[in-house]
Amino acid sequence: MDRFLIIRLSSLGDIIHTLPAFSALRRSFPDAEIRWAVEEKGKEILDLVPGIDEVFVINKNKWLRSTRSIRGRDQTALDFQGLVKSALLAYLSRSRRRIGFSRENLKEPLASVFYTERCLSFPEEEGHVISKNLKLLEILDIKESRFEFPLRIPDDIFHSVRSKLSMMGRQNGRRIVVYNVGAAWETKRWFPEKWIELIKTVRLPDAFPVLLWGGEDEKRLAETVAGRTGVGVAPFLTIKEVIALLRSASLVVSGDTFALQAACALDVPVVALFGPTNPRRNGPFRDRDKVIYEERDCSPCYKHECSNLKCLQTISADEAAAAVRELWDSND
Repeated sequence: MDRFLIIRLSSLGDIIHTLPAFSALRRSFPDAEIRWAVEEKGKEILDLVPGIDEVFVINKNKWLRSTRSIRGRDQTALDFQGLVKSALLAYLSRSRRRIGFSRENLKEPLASVFYTERCLSFPEEEGHVISKNLKLLEILDIKESRFEFPLRIPDDIFHSVRSKLSMMGRQNGRRIVVYNVGAAWETKRWFPEKWIELIKTVRLPDAFPVLLWGGEDEKRLAETVAGRTGVGVAPFLTIKEVIALLRSASLVVSGDTFALQAACALDVPVVALFGPTNPRRNGPFRDRDKVIYEERDCSPCYKHECSNLKCLQTISADEAAAAVRELWDSND
C-alpha cells in the first residue's frame, strides 16, 4: 500500500492553501494511507477534511518528542512548508522518499539537504502559492490545476454560530457581511479610521455586519471600530466556528490573513485589501472577487514592521466601498 506523509505545520492560511494538493494526491491514490503533520491550531482545520487517515500534532515546545510517533510509517514525505524544521521532520520520519521544493523556492534553503528529491525551480512571485503546492506533486507524476478544498462543516458548528449571531441581534433573512479587521502581522492590518469610514460609507441594505478578530490586539481594533459604527464585534469563535461563519456570509472584507484564504476556499465573495504581500501569490483566485492593492516601489516587501505603511495608507475607503457595493449588488 502507498503511504504518504504531508508536512504543513502552520500557518492557518497556508494550511488552507495546501488542501488542493491533498485533494489531488487523494484522487490519484484513492487507496493510499495519507497522514498529515501539523501544529495544534491547524488541527482544527484538518478535522473538517475527509480523507485524511491520521493527523499528527507536532508540539512546538516538545518538538523532538512529538516526532517519534511518525517515524518509519511512511514511504513518501511531502514537505510543503519549506523550513529547516519541516524538512528535518521529513528526515526523522524515515520516509524513503522525501520531496521538497528547490533551493530557490525555499524560505530556508538549508532545508533542501534533507530531501531526496526536489522539484524544478520556478518564479516565486508570478503564480499563486496553491499552484506552487500542486507543482510539488509533479514528482509523483500528478499534474493538476484544479483548486479543490474538501472542507466539510458539521451541522452542530453551524448551529453554534447561528446561535451566537442571534444573540448579537441578527434576524433571519439578513445577509451576513464579515469585516475581518485582524491579521497576525501588524503590517497587514488596515487602519481603524479606514474601517470606520468604509462602514459608514457603504451602508448595505438587508445586511448584518460583523466585525471579526483573532488575537487580543485585533479585538481592541474591532472594539474601536464598533464604538464609532455600531457594528457588532463577534464573540470568541473557535477556528471551526470562524470557518462556519465565513461559509454563512454573503461577503467578506479582509486583509491577507486566514479569514481571507478560508473565505476564498469556501467560494464566498471577497474584497481583499493587500499591503506588504503579493495578491497574485496569496490572494483571491476567482475573477468575481475584488483585490485592492496599491503597488509601490518597495512592493511586495513581506515585512512585519514598517515605519510608514504607504501601501495600506493609500487604499481609500471610497475605493473599498465601491468594490463592496459592486459585489453585494451582483449577489442579490
